[in-house]
Amino acid sequence: MKATESKLLPFLNKSPQFIIPIYQRTYSWGKEQCLRLWDDILHAGRYETIPSHFIGSIVYIEEDHYQVSSRSKLLVIDGQQRLTTVSLIIEALARHIGSSEPIPGFSARRLRNYYLINELEDHDLRYKLLLTKTDKRALQDIMEQKPLSVEYVSHVKENFKFFEERIQKLGEDLVSLCKGLEKLMVVDIALTREQENPQLIFESLNSTGLNLTQADLIRNFVLMRLGPEHQRELYTQYWRPMEEMFGNNYSRYFDRFVRHYLILKTGDIPKYGQVYDAFKKHTDNYISESHTIDDLVSDLHKFAYYYCIMTFGVGEDSRLDMAFRDLNELKVDVYIPLLLTLYNEYQEVNLSAQELIEAVRLIESYIFRRAVCDVPTNSHTATFATFSKSLDKDRYLESIHDQFLSMPYYRRFPDDDEFRQRIKERDLYNFRNRNYWLRRLENHDRKERIAVSEYTIEHILPQNENLSKSWQDALGEDWQQVQQDLLHTLGNLTLTGYNAEYSDRTFTEKRDMTGGFRESPLRLNSGLGQVTVWNENAIRERAERLSRLAVDVWKAPSATR
Repeated sequence: MKATESKLLPFLNKSPQFIIPIYQRTYSWGKEQCLRLWDDILHAGRYETIPSHFIGSIVYIEEDHYQVSSRSKLLVIDGQQRLTTVSLIIEALARHIGSSEPIPGFSARRLRNYYLINELEDHDLRYKLLLTKTDKRALQDIMEQKPLSVEYVSHVKENFKFFEERIQKLGEDLVSLCKGLEKLMVVDIALTREQENPQLIFESLNSTGLNLTQADLIRNFVLMRLGPEHQRELYTQYWRPMEEMFGNNYSRYFDRFVRHYLILKTGDIPKYGQVYDAFKKHTDNYISESHTIDDLVSDLHKFAYYYCIMTFGVGEDSRLDMAFRDLNELKVDVYIPLLLTLYNEYQEVNLSAQELIEAVRLIESYIFRRAVCDVPTNSHTATFATFSKSLDKDRYLESIHDQFLSMPYYRRFPDDDEFRQRIKERDLYNFRNRNYWLRRLENHDRKERIAVSEYTIEHILPQNENLSKSWQDALGEDWQQVQQDLLHTLGNLTLTGYNAEYSDRTFTEKRDMTGGFRESPLRLNSGLGQVTVWNENAIRERAERLSRLAVDVWKAPSATR
């Protein structure tokens, strides 16, 4: 390693070209970081007592000597954000200066030819800094003073406009900016592949002000150890398609996916902030078993594809997509390692689509029944982390049923009696998944599904503590206790499109009015048109009927198949 304290502008002048490797994340500084650097530059430039301003390190892999003609390429390990931002400031300044020279050496021609372009080179070698993806085109168009395409969605474009506006406000008073740029200092750190481990150095750096995600670290760990051609091959064939699969969800979901992938592959459960360390350990073990890094990335890509289908409902089987969407609506994801295994078996034709759907529905029932029955969830992750290890591939679906039935008490799959009793009793209005359970009950076995989101939840017996005399008479002398005990329970809750019209009307009015329960097309309201009085018995009778439906919607495992 060679580390040297350098003034930034001479460092840029002598350096042939900095390339941001394809595995690095795109330029990501926002207005906050840009404004901080801008203010620091002007502050340093205004005061003679400030000799310099340090902005961080530029770390790169030195692959050749500094000779532009030899087409040297310096791969940036850390420093993309600072290099890009300063380049944008310099180009914005060059455009504003034109033919003037606020201080010696600061003309538009010198600024560009010293710090932004290699004047005698063509194509990509012409540019001091090469970014990746859309950022590359955006920066090159800026360096060539071309109009920026409206199709660019890039911080490069946004931040260049920001600096143009800032410089415009300075007017002719550019001396402080120029002097501030002259005072910028960096630590120039040159690495060699043979003597240093760039990845270890990369992990220890955190000077951009934007924390690296576990996904950033994992991508760099996988690709940084490879040669440039190998990097491009794996990135193009596997990693970039993974990023595209996740789309705008990449930063939110990729870390979660890798955690589930590691649970599946190792049986260990890494903490959320330690996914990267666990991935490195898994990689070392995987490669020590005569696999290659290509095998690892290919396997990761395959399971990422499964994960996206299960998480975003983008598969080719609409029945499977619906089952995944129902399961995802429970807002837990502890079952993902098991589902990844099952989906892989489905892809390898060891499970039929119908068998996989039944397995997904069993997992859904397990999660929902335990929530209804208030069974503690702290064992869920461990349950699903090792679940697939006990499955018999010769009788996959049967062994899933057997495994659920053999759970110890604290991991139990609540049976029909326990589930039916608890779903009748508990507060389902304040249940976090109330839209989910209402939709599932309403649409069970429906081919023409009802969009539950278009309806609102209705308390047949109103929530108003000051019930009308008619309601009190219907409920009897213990009306307050009945309301307290049964208000938010299964028997008293339904769906309607007439919530405002129903208000606190009597049951008879709700039943017989236009759009009332007699006319409702919803299955949840079937039978309400024949009820004469809404009291404790009516609520409990409806709860009993819906609880029997519930055990059919959320089926229990069966020992005899």
